[in-house]
Amino acid sequence: MSNLPTHSSFSRRRLLQYGGGLVGTSLMATVLGGNPRSPLVAHAQGSPLTPKEALTKLMAGNERFVTEKRTNRHQNRERLLEVAKGQNPFAAVLGCADSRVPVEIVFDQGLGDIFVCRVAGNIATSEEIGSLEFGTLVLGAKVLVVMGHGGCGAVKAALTGGELPGQIGSLIQSIETGSITGSKTDPARLDQAIKTNVLAQVARLNQSPVIGELVTKNQLKVVGSFYDLDTGKVSWLS
Repeated sequence: MSNLPTHSSFSRRRLLQYGGGLVGTSLMATVLGGNPRSPLVAHAQGSPLTPKEALTKLMAGNERFVTEKRTNRHQNRERLLEVAKGQNPFAAVLGCADSRVPVEIVFDQGLGDIFVCRVAGNIATSEEIGSLEFGTLVLGAKVLVVMGHGGCGAVKAALTGGELPGQIGSLIQSIETGSITGSKTDPARLDQAIKTNVLAQVARLNQSPVIGELVTKNQLKVVGSFYDLDTGKVSWLS
């Protein structure tokens, strides 16, 4: 084990290199938890839920949100102090940066419950994948959800095409709309593209050797979903 990198230099590349052999072993705890000053110290032991139970918990939370029966769980000072000591998120979400899709509210969860990455178009870039590898492998989230939403401006821009200012164009290039036919102004066409993009990002995440092994070992479930802005309902695509 002497050739392992030091904690200070334990980069995402190294995490990928060793991740496959670390999953489910005491070596994972040794590498990540041996130094209390390490940025990758695993304070959490991981959620005790199974992937299926974690997904069911998200579904139940969204149902409470839709039916206006939110419990606003884990949003008080007691919870604030509890998670200040460490986090055990039971779920991870790759969502859009759209201000109308606040993940914790949509699933009626609170502080420390969901490890969230948000970026326009809910795209799985290398940075988002690395973050979600951390949220699942290190923090122990049991379900990883890619959530697109109706009326997504980023996907609409990808369908429309044309020149875009600044870095917006490079972001749009990561969106996958597939072969979409019909009028560019047809809402159904946009929804189809949004769902196609969600499934494409799910596929990208599954290609991660870290995430892929967790799925193979039944320690993680990766699913796609679609959020309806009008109803607040999350539907499941995979």
